[in-house]
Amino acid sequence: MLKLAANLSFLFTEQDFLGRFAAAADAGFTAAEYLFPYEYEKETLKSLLSDHNLSQALFNLFPGDWEKGERGIASLENRTDAFKASVHQALEYADVLECKKLHIMSGLKSETLAPPAQRETYLQNLNWAAEQVAGSDIVFTIEPINSVDMPGYFLSDFDDAANIVEEIGSSNLRLQFDFYHCQRIYGEVLPRLKKYLPITAHIQLASPPHRNEPGVGDLDYLQLLSYLEEASYDGYVGCEYKPATTTLNSFNWAEKYLKTV
Repeated sequence: MLKLAANLSFLFTEQDFLGRFAAAADAGFTAAEYLFPYEYEKETLKSLLSDHNLSQALFNLFPGDWEKGERGIASLENRTDAFKASVHQALEYADVLECKKLHIMSGLKSETLAPPAQRETYLQNLNWAAEQVAGSDIVFTIEPINSVDMPGYFLSDFDDAANIVEEIGSSNLRLQFDFYHCQRIYGEVLPRLKKYLPITAHIQLASPPHRNEPGVGDLDYLQLLSYLEEASYDGYVGCEYKPATTTLNSFNWAEKYLKTV
């Protein structure tokens, strides 16, 4: 049976963030993910997870100055020290939250570095991050993001992301496979899911074109979820979508996977 994680940055937005943990548990989820935890004390988040019997499935490393348009710093020149600090910060949160999957955002395309040079910076930083957790069960993930939703994002190709994972060759660096982004980039998901599932540590879903729940939009999610079950995928599937109406009304597709609805 697939394990779903409620993305609290997208779901249960009818209430404030700290109230979403209880709402997720009440809806039948056993795990949560969200974009960034750093606005809150580690112990506060840990208490919410414990109080509602939720596991922390995933969160992102600090992305730089989000308000000024930064979308990660892993591939940016002259930001290596900040990137390393963000790794240490994320690992401190992961230790308290007992989270084993951490997403590293690449950042936007450089205006000064040629793509091969930026890629080399990215590889060096990813390799360094993987070395920090070598021998542990912590896994860093990289996720291709489509250029419509995030214009100029450096990592926007699944094939390149897979090549990077293979080049680094560490069990502590894996692919984060988002159905929505894959569909927006290629117009099909299943062939690449079949190809890259062996190097995938975390999956997220939403349905194009408006990033709504499965069943609202273009994506044949039943085929994809059935394949994951047949392949015995044992990681989390993060529900990173925008409910078409209300959050609670968006779970018809998920009834078989939730404890209660």
